[in-house]
Amino acid sequence: MDIASQMILFANVVDHGSFSATARSLGLTPSAVSKQISQLENRLGLRLLNRSTRQISPTLEGRSFYEHCAGISAGVIQAEALAESLSGRPTGNLRVATTVAFGKAQLLPLMTAFIASYPELKVALELTDRHIDLAATDYDLAIRFADQITETSVVACKLASSRRLLCASPTYLAAHAAPETPEDLIGHNCLRISTVAHWNEWQFRKGEQTWQFEAAGNFDANSADAVYHATLAGLGIAQLSSYLVDPDIASGRLVALLPEYEEKATDIFAVYSDKRNLSPKVRVFIDYLVEHLRPLPH
Repeated sequence: MDIASQMILFANVVDHGSFSATARSLGLTPSAVSKQISQLENRLGLRLLNRSTRQISPTLEGRSFYEHCAGISAGVIQAEALAESLSGRPTGNLRVATTVAFGKAQLLPLMTAFIASYPELKVALELTDRHIDLAATDYDLAIRFADQITETSVVACKLASSRRLLCASPTYLAAHAAPETPEDLIGHNCLRISTVAHWNEWQFRKGEQTWQFEAAGNFDANSADAVYHATLAGLGIAQLSSYLVDPDIASGRLVALLPEYEEKATDIFAVYSDKRNLSPKVRVFIDYLVEHLRPLPH
């Protein structure tokens, strides 16, 4: 690998915060990424990264060097976007980040037909529930819920709407009386999602009355996907997106609770940095998702 490629790779490692996340985004192995960074350090005669078993962070010299590497990486992305816009064809690498649950339940089933329609595209899908700074990374776009969007320097395109439904497994309800009102949730084991704090503020409405309940229990996870599987296993009650639990409610694997109470709805967006032009590859992907995701079931 030449030094320019290693510099771009180094910028990716700093942006992702780990060799493994960088490797997943680029279709490499963590050991290959680590080897290239070591070769770059040997070439420069500098230690660029502090390495520990828990995390990777740039050294003082690495932080200074990163600024130059990030500029090169951004320039390559812009050049790629320009080439695509001139050709009018969606080509190259499409880098997409989305939450684990949404990616597994909604995006992965659509990938076969999308890739078949655009064979010149290579899709790199990152499933993660951590926040990603689109302006500082090489992702072309991210799929996020409305309440996950905190930046002002992004463009958001609505893809679909989804409701959050209260549910539990028949196994859990066999051992615990099903709640009949929001007040009955007190004393139940309510499962929490740790990545977005206000997702644990469960809201209900019936007519003109509203309730807000702070979910509390003995289990939380940093992914809605993990909470979903914990609910299926009978660990407790959860409030999860309709696209995730509707098939299980229909099959009887989960039971919808408090169905007469209206629960919180949210919109789902494709988000990309406003510093980048909307290239053909991003445009066709967003158009494809709008066509196939709206509306999501309730």
